[in-house]
Amino acid sequence: MSLIRSVSGVRGVVGIDLTAELARRYGRAFGRTVRGDVAVGWDSRRNGAELVEAVAAGLRESGSRAAHLGIVPTPTVGIAIRKHRLAGGVAVTASHNPEEYNGLKFFSSEGMFLDGREGRELYELADADPPPEEGEGLPPVTLDGAIDDHIGLVLASDAVAVDAVRAARPKVVVDCVNAAGSVILPRLLRELGCETHELSTDVLQPFPRGAEPTPEHLTDLGREVVERGAAAGLACDPDADRLALVDENGRAVGEEYTLAVAARIVLSGKKGPVVANVSTSRMIEDLAGEAGVPVYRTPVGEINVVGKMVEVSAVVGGEGNGGVILPEVQPGRDAATAAALVASALVTSETGVLSELVARFPAYAMVKRKVTLESPSREGIVEVVRGAFPDGDLDLTDGAKMAWTDRWVHVRMSGTEPVVRVIAEARHADVAGALVERAVSALSRQTRGA
Repeated sequence: MSLIRSVSGVRGVVGIDLTAELARRYGRAFGRTVRGDVAVGWDSRRNGAELVEAVAAGLRESGSRAAHLGIVPTPTVGIAIRKHRLAGGVAVTASHNPEEYNGLKFFSSEGMFLDGREGRELYELADADPPPEEGEGLPPVTLDGAIDDHIGLVLASDAVAVDAVRAARPKVVVDCVNAAGSVILPRLLRELGCETHELSTDVLQPFPRGAEPTPEHLTDLGREVVERGAAAGLACDPDADRLALVDENGRAVGEEYTLAVAARIVLSGKKGPVVANVSTSRMIEDLAGEAGVPVYRTPVGEINVVGKMVEVSAVVGGEGNGGVILPEVQPGRDAATAAALVASALVTSETGVLSELVARFPAYAMVKRKVTLESPSREGIVEVVRGAFPDGDLDLTDGAKMAWTDRWVHVRMSGTEPVVRVIAEARHADVAGALVERAVSALSRQTRGA
């Protein structure tokens, strides 16, 4: 594969697609763009330290300066930017990709990811490989207290039931995949009032499971939840912007429920619009209808959701991959915020366990596939979906989504991996699975030229 560039930044296999020299070039281009102090944090990957230093060197060569945060969640970088009024930020992370990957996520001075136009301009400048500016530049500085600031913002949110959680002391198990979530989630949950047990919270160790917190990677967490008699298990990805849930029976309930559970607790105290991407479960429509508020759908990509949230003054938003966005904490996905909201929701239930919260939503089944094909063009994807599903309502917000009253299927090129993503949702798993298989077969035929 080659370096992937999208609204989610750049990422690739370290030493093959992403090298220290390339990271230095991107740092130099970004520093020339923002002209000032730039927050730099990373997610603990073994190959991250070298890339952090390369980015810092590039910033210095541009006349800007790195403000090092150390190992922190990606959303913490955004919080530090806003707290210290920095010119921008860089998170060195490949998010949910395996450990051999890494990447760079770029923030504006508002603490949000660069939008599509800003990203393209940065990539064009990096491709032009601007030469270092004359002079030695400013040496890096270290910023302390970023995790304190992040926890403070979460606990100060009106949506987080601090007093109720401290009174109930729900028992939870947290799995941080030995990455950036380790420096915030256990501490936050304890300060919130949870009885917290830790799993994989040593940032000096490699990832003990698959980086993405999907059900097949959460068996150890499920076992620990049952053994501890916990109300829920919480698992994040390496840069701690996504949270997945395991119920008290050790069952991974799927990342889609994270946003649903979190949004319900937010809307119980404050009414307003909800924003989610087009691949997120229709539970969001059910929830918004219950609360009497509008839902807005966007293309996949955190900045797309955030941009619409700002536009419509949304009170909560996110993506069905476990990403929850609470504007008053950080205009971006945040596992720490999601964990605090889930804990708050637990203490509002009669039994105090996660399965009760999940059972409050209509039962949907979602099936997801990543297909490694020679990626068709956007027009090719639309053609495939039109041909395979001629009787539904076509939505071209992102790739092609075909919807009916009781089901939908969405096909799009990934912005973070060299794959085509196919997602379907229906009342029954066999129906959703059939939609995915039909779409995959149609994609395969197009790739073969059949």
